[in-house]
Amino acid sequence: MTQEREPQHHSSAPPPAPGRAEAFRYWLKLGLVSFGGAAGQIGMMHDELVERRHWVSEKRFLHALNYSMVLPGPEAQQLATYLGWLLHGTLGGLMAGLLFILPSLLLITGLSWVYLSFGDVAAVEAVFYGIKPAVVAIIVYAGWRIGGRVLNNGLLWIMAIAAFLAIFALNIPFPYIIIAAGMLGWLGSRIWPQRFQTGTAPAADEDRPRHPAVVDDDTPPAPWMQFRWSRVVRFLVVGLGLWAAVFGALLLVFGWDATLTRMGQFFTQTALVTFGGAYAVLPYVYQGGVETYGWLSPAQMIDGIALGEATPGPLIMVVTFVGFIGGWTQAFLGPDQVLLAALLGALVATFFTFLPSFLFILAGAPLVERTRGDLHFTGPLTGITAAVVGVIANLAVFFAWHVLWPQGFEAAPDVFSALLGIAAFIALARFRVGIIPLILACAALGAGFRLAL
Repeated sequence: MTQEREPQHHSSAPPPAPGRAEAFRYWLKLGLVSFGGAAGQIGMMHDELVERRHWVSEKRFLHALNYSMVLPGPEAQQLATYLGWLLHGTLGGLMAGLLFILPSLLLITGLSWVYLSFGDVAAVEAVFYGIKPAVVAIIVYAGWRIGGRVLNNGLLWIMAIAAFLAIFALNIPFPYIIIAAGMLGWLGSRIWPQRFQTGTAPAADEDRPRHPAVVDDDTPPAPWMQFRWSRVVRFLVVGLGLWAAVFGALLLVFGWDATLTRMGQFFTQTALVTFGGAYAVLPYVYQGGVETYGWLSPAQMIDGIALGEATPGPLIMVVTFVGFIGGWTQAFLGPDQVLLAALLGALVATFFTFLPSFLFILAGAPLVERTRGDLHFTGPLTGITAAVVGVIANLAVFFAWHVLWPQGFEAAPDVFSALLGIAAFIALARFRVGIIPLILACAALGAGFRLAL
């Protein structure tokens, strides 16, 4: 049944402010249905909070989105945290951010256990056989879409190609590429500003009727929106203290070279370099999880991305899968406690990945509110996003190689996977098929083909 839209507010008065219980129900609902990646999740929040409920005005929403996109970390989850903070302060931000990822954490953890326990069953392998080409198509489409929006001149194309060659041919670590791109973007925006002017959010539709919102363009700032250095210091002390307490406990109990301690270190670094969304950071997660630490195999990494695409929440929740598989394969608690080790790995990976996101928003949002309309991050962001296109291209090449030539280049390519991947890309680019229907269709086709052999 199609849900009816709530009546529009045409009066000069904003709608009643939502209580915490009403906000809790909305953020929980969002966490349960937030499919479609960051773009889909941002669209859901805009439709519900700006268009239907009028809790936040268009300009305040876009301002929060701009800040979330400049930060490292999952922009949709950070946007939810920011909007929850706008409505109900620190408690509202924590509630929105946690409910955005909690359903995904529980679901991916459960599916990871099913994957490891029954992954060698023919039917399960057949399903993933169809999903993998869809994942390649999704990654190619993401790079094509971002590139089409960002690479609007030759200089940015050169930066994207250089980033691809740096990670593909020279094996330069992902953080160095992002840092260099940001510095070049900052410098380039001052030498050739016209070449680095790329918007980070769609412009508002000026013809749309204007409805007052709970948090409107000119709403007086609530007490928690007032910027105070003492507040920033307090959040930094609490956030860094929480990080130090958990990491210190892992170090004390397991030692420096232990799996969980290395996970804490690695996923903290991951959280600080996730510019450009989850697709951009996946190569870094691959380098660490597969090549450096050996927590999972390349094939398992592809399967993890498929699980991340098929479940609600941000795609960066693939780190939960990586942590679970790493804990299971390393079996650092002994062969009889592999499930407990896997659960600890999933929790550690998720905690250290998302803690900085909460800290960035809760500590920095008051300053951002005070400087509304005066942010100048376009140059570095554009440079980083141009490099991200090259990094995504490398990721697409890597995964296509493992999907189309699973036995290596000396063997014949998998023609069915190639055709299914091409069809999936056409479905995304030409017919705008949703991520979930695409994955379900490819899973069914792949399973049918594999089981019929």
